[in-house]
Amino acid sequence: MKPKLRVLIVDDSATVRQTLRAVLESDPELEVMGTAIDPLAAAQHIRDEVPDVILLDIEMPRMDGLTFLDRVMQQHPIPIVICSTLTERGSESALDALDRGAVEVIAKPKLGTKTFLEESRVQICATVKAAAQVKPRRLERPGVRQDATAMLAKASRPGRLVTTEKVVAIGASTGGTEALAQVLSALPIDGPGVVVVQHMPEHFTAQFAKRLDGLCAMRVKEAVSGDSLLRGHVLIAPGGKHLLLQRSGARYFVEVRDGPLVARHRPSVDVLFRSTARYAGKNAVGVILTGMGDDGAQGMLELKQAGATTLAQDEATSVVYGMPREAAKLGAVDHILGLHEISGAILRHAA
Repeated sequence: MKPKLRVLIVDDSATVRQTLRAVLESDPELEVMGTAIDPLAAAQHIRDEVPDVILLDIEMPRMDGLTFLDRVMQQHPIPIVICSTLTERGSESALDALDRGAVEVIAKPKLGTKTFLEESRVQICATVKAAAQVKPRRLERPGVRQDATAMLAKASRPGRLVTTEKVVAIGASTGGTEALAQVLSALPIDGPGVVVVQHMPEHFTAQFAKRLDGLCAMRVKEAVSGDSLLRGHVLIAPGGKHLLLQRSGARYFVEVRDGPLVARHRPSVDVLFRSTARYAGKNAVGVILTGMGDDGAQGMLELKQAGATTLAQDEATSVVYGMPREAAKLGAVDHILGLHEISGAILRHAA
């Protein structure tokens, strides 16, 4: 039999620890090797037995989760999934954790946490399994030159709306926050309009978009229904909502809507890619980045069939080579590229 994946839960809430244990142990592939009330107790567990994955809260007594994360990644890297509260402060801390080497983020509300976690069972178990496939490493965020000319150009962008005939649709999951930072920060201030689905919990995407906006020459924001997709703009799908591309005449715009999970996700890359295939067709460039599962594979096939150029991140540079591999297996990918090559390919094919 295949050995179970061993998980260590670190959270100061007894309710959260008990609920997460029940959720994880409902999956026959997972085993909770222990729980800890804080990072110091967790360190003792790790000395006795190294887990495959750690589920880590951020705000805890004696030592905060970010400090513990730093120490683990420096001394004995282990895949870590952050379990963070649905607050602005919580989302900011969770993004800091991703910068420091955490693999994924699971959201938890301040109230009704037990019910929320139980209802999110499938997603939590899938996230832990995805994390177990990751070989932990420190990922350096790409440096972005913000000289005076570039900053002035960004501050003085014209307010005139400019429609673009070219559209770039990007999908990503595990490891995607860093991959997107590298790809988007390399695009110029007047790059083609970009729509993005990154698998991320509700309330975290607005802060993620804000961070990317500070890194990129292009403007980055969380998408709102009716937003025009313009040259020099990037629209990020809100967590918990699907994002669709629409077109009216020469104007591209987006629609944000509720709906069932598609390919086990909301937002779903498949939903974005299919709408892009329908309304942009050969004027689109589809990009699928690192991530577990097969979300985006069918949508990318539809993009290719509609005449779009399709790009996928290669295995060597992917944190988890799941989504790109599944798209390639369907014959949906025109070019498989290293992460450092993707921005240039986008610009060439969207020229």
